[in-house]
Amino acid sequence: MESVARGGTRWKRFAVVMVPSVAATAAIGVALSQGALAASFSVSGQSFKVSADKLDGRGMVQYGGVDVGVDMEGKKASHPVSVSAFKKAKITNMCQSVVTHIPVLGDVTLQLRAGGGKTPVVAKNLYIDVAQLDADAEFRNINIGVAAGESTKGPGMKGGKEQANPNGFAQEADRAILTDIEQTAWATSAGTFKLSGLNMKLHKGKKECF
Repeated sequence: MESVARGGTRWKRFAVVMVPSVAATAAIGVALSQGALAASFSVSGQSFKVSADKLDGRGMVQYGGVDVGVDMEGKKASHPVSVSAFKKAKITNMCQSVVTHIPVLGDVTLQLRAGGGKTPVVAKNLYIDVAQLDADAEFRNINIGVAAGESTKGPGMKGGKEQANPNGFAQEADRAILTDIEQTAWATSAGTFKLSGLNMKLHKGKKECF
């Protein structure tokens, strides 16, 4: 069974749970992590943008959740997200950007690029908490409407202190192929995240990935 889709999603419609997202790094200082996956963490007051030419994900599950953290003033904040999880994903020509306003200096953009050569970015046990996504998507052997906690195709829910209902709506697929990706996300976690050809630069002003 295959499904192909194109379009943008917005949480005003709560339709974002219907389209899987693309991988991104969750921190400004990027680490290549090995070992156990952190169940959850308090998110910062800034979302970030990610673009990629292609994501080829194996073993996917996607469900709705809420990221809890702080806003830029340090006050408690909550963000509805679509959690997209993959057992393994390869990402081609990935770009991540986040803009920070610094007094006197003004806006400063941190831009990260990886996987632009012959070797793509590779991630295992990947979880992405997405607020918005635009892409062309193809799903193989997809099941729509399964209970999030009963999914067998993906790596499972994050667990721990995750704010998500295991009885809630989810979809799963053996494989998800996304192209021409543009997304906004709040967080990313991975058991292993290998970024080939990593390049990270600071730019004065706004120089986002899209």
